[in-house]
Amino acid sequence: MIMPSSEELPNAGGGAAPAGLVLAGVTVASGETVDVRVERGRIAAVAAVGGVRPAAGDRRMDLAGYLLLAAPAEPHAHLDKALTGSSARNPSGDLAGAIAAWEAHCPSVSRRDVVERAARAALLLLGNGVTAIRSHVDVGGTIGMRALDALVEVRESLRGQLDLQLVALPGTPLGGLAGADNRAALREALARGADAIGGCPHLDPDPRACLEVCVELAAALGRPLDLHMDETLDPRVLWLEDLAELVAGAGLERGVSASHCVSLGAQPPGVAARVAATAAAAGIAVVCCPQTALFLQGRGRPAPPRGLTALGALLDAGVTVAAGGDNLRDPFNAVGRGDPLETASLLVAAGHLEPAIAYAAVSAGARTAIGLEDVRVEPGVPAELLAVRAASVEEAVAAGPPERLVLHRGELVSRTTVIRERMRPSADHQEPDRHAVASQPAHP
Repeated sequence: MIMPSSEELPNAGGGAAPAGLVLAGVTVASGETVDVRVERGRIAAVAAVGGVRPAAGDRRMDLAGYLLLAAPAEPHAHLDKALTGSSARNPSGDLAGAIAAWEAHCPSVSRRDVVERAARAALLLLGNGVTAIRSHVDVGGTIGMRALDALVEVRESLRGQLDLQLVALPGTPLGGLAGADNRAALREALARGADAIGGCPHLDPDPRACLEVCVELAAALGRPLDLHMDETLDPRVLWLEDLAELVAGAGLERGVSASHCVSLGAQPPGVAARVAATAAAAGIAVVCCPQTALFLQGRGRPAPPRGLTALGALLDAGVTVAAGGDNLRDPFNAVGRGDPLETASLLVAAGHLEPAIAYAAVSAGARTAIGLEDVRVEPGVPAELLAVRAASVEEAVAAGPPERLVLHRGELVSRTTVIRERMRPSADHQEPDRHAVASQPAHP
């Protein structure tokens, strides 16, 4: 159940932060049980149980039975669309149907509506362990800047609880005379608070021109580039290699991410390996979005393919592979729990990755893809941490346990517990057996 009280959350209500926080008796991914001390937003010490010396004023949390992990990041969200599935229906269930449903719904979308839905979705992600989100947001056309302004508001309201990056996603076309209005919308969005440049080259009438506009603008403005790429099972659509060529020649310094890259998974092994190598050489991170891909792709086929990118080829080539939840209960994906452990489990089931590699895609890979510092349970690194009641990474990914504590910049920002009662039908007079497990989101 949700318990909004912030009584137990350090600094949840503002004021002076405690000197430090000791996470006592927690298990780490190696299987060791340790004490971890956090101070000023970073891990200050890691030692065997009893080996960490607390400072005056430190707070102590007993985390026996919990697994401590680098906190996940969400590298590909659409908070502007989140939770609209009941009002913007997609009868066909495919990508074209989702786009049509959203475009028809856009005129009725208000700034306040986006603020409320996006905040709910972001807090859902936070409660599940995510301390950084990169969200694409539509700009221009019938939506104008309403959704962007709303997400800028959400970003500020959640500052201190999680980090939110915004990618301006313009309509098509983007190149030539016909794309002038969309280019203007993209530039306006960047001036109004968007952090990164987005686009959908594979949906553009001139994909190459779209790529050139995006790469040139990213180079000129010194902004990250995050594109929807090749979101189709059609093997004839393969623009990732063109992106790699343009990025290699542009010398971009703020990072490039290519999301989806579905058609790469439909290529012969030799082609997939070649393209993956060019992406690696160009420093492009690839973000797989398994749930939305499985929902949208392969409909109408007698045996639907998985619709995922070529994970093995990308990992073998040394590409940074990240994974995100993408859409959340909207026309593009009817389901979703906002849970990175669910995303990781789908990489295991549908992508055939080992659980530890799958978790790395939603944590280390995701953080790298969106330009954040790496996190490990080691002294000196950022205290972006998730404690989940599990004995191992394998159990965490497989079971997705609900009991979780989330630290952002060294502060406890969310705690989820559960109360589970096992009833005894033949003993009405007896108290039920209780397994205490409630959720406390922090409030700014």
